[in-house]
Amino acid sequence: MSSDQAVQDIVTPLENTTIASASDQKAEQIVDPWNVQGAIVDGKQLGIDYDRLIESFGTRKIEEALLNRMETLTGRKPHVLLRRGVFFSHRELSSILDRYEQKKPFYLYTGRGPSSDNMHLGHMVPFLFCQYLQEVFGCPLVIQLTDDEKFLFKPNLKLEDCIRFSKQNAKDIIACGFNPEKTFIFSDLLHVGGPFYHNVVRISRCITYSQSKSTFGFIESDNVGKSHFVCIQAAPSFSNSFPHIFGTRSDIPCLIPCAIDQDPYFRLTRDVAHKLKYPKPALIHAKFFPALQGPGTKMSASVDTSAIFMTDTATQIKNKINRHAFSGGGATMELHKEHGGKPEEDIPFQYLSFFLDDDEEIEEIEKNYRAGTLSTGDLKKRCIEVLQKFVGDFQKRKEAITDEVVEKYMTPRSMNIDLSA
Repeated sequence: MSSDQAVQDIVTPLENTTIASASDQKAEQIVDPWNVQGAIVDGKQLGIDYDRLIESFGTRKIEEALLNRMETLTGRKPHVLLRRGVFFSHRELSSILDRYEQKKPFYLYTGRGPSSDNMHLGHMVPFLFCQYLQEVFGCPLVIQLTDDEKFLFKPNLKLEDCIRFSKQNAKDIIACGFNPEKTFIFSDLLHVGGPFYHNVVRISRCITYSQSKSTFGFIESDNVGKSHFVCIQAAPSFSNSFPHIFGTRSDIPCLIPCAIDQDPYFRLTRDVAHKLKYPKPALIHAKFFPALQGPGTKMSASVDTSAIFMTDTATQIKNKINRHAFSGGGATMELHKEHGGKPEEDIPFQYLSFFLDDDEEIEEIEKNYRAGTLSTGDLKKRCIEVLQKFVGDFQKRKEAITDEVVEKYMTPRSMNIDLSA
């Protein structure tokens, strides 16, 4: 058993961490699949304490040695989201690297909860990273559109809305550049049945109501579908849920890139995998993409001024960054020059750390901002330029995606994958 495998998957309630302030005030950070909020200490909202999440969730920090091994195996420099520590935590990533080294098959699994027909920058993070992983590993990818979850958790949505959002979101996902020969995108409401549903009911029999309730914090008035949904999100973790790709094989593991708030789902999944004698899914966790208002929250599709949307124009991006992006700079130019800025609190700098690939430039920006020689206005200007180009290039790619292209990605089909190992 590897050292990674020796880490227990402790199924604990959702993260609700008490943090002591300098004045002994108590505050909590909240991290669950539906709410993310940094602790409030002395009236100030802090960023998420990711080291605390690693400790409380029982995951492992992604160390430099693991990144070096990935680079050696793939011959590719680690993705910017790895180099900058955006993907910071994992469960058994080294076991996936072992399989790649041994030329044994594995696959990628990620998902999207389509609550609207519009995606924002934060939604792009797992898909940009999956595109890189698919490219360097040459492996298949399955993408679950959890439109059923959104119907269960958002009482204002109609079933027809959720299905429509799935198809619209699929276009955004495809625009990230996935290999059409090795990518299957599916809507739960349109696809679930057959061997996939067989695994859903197998999983259902392994998870008690009390486990689901304690893990996710459900209350008596919640609809029963919420507590059962974990079984549906777990099913893509097992290869025999996709007979058109893997046949009847149930021994092919997956790697799941996701935000850390999704980890409770997969702690239960890993526990179920042991009971069903399936391989446990490996995970790699991302930090949250912060809202424009500050580092203690994440972008919300329901709050326009909290997010840069993939449909925003260049002018809208400029206005949002200039008007709404929280600054870590000094209150005045004089104070900024005297004391410097705080890039760890500055939203334009945080956005650049996600989307500016040039390591030397980002280091220079950080150094000059801390020194007070780079102004908040100039930092915002550079952020605007990078985001305008990223969103503009994305919009051009999306324009070329027809309904026929979407249909190809969402149709179950065989893939040219060597399953002999």
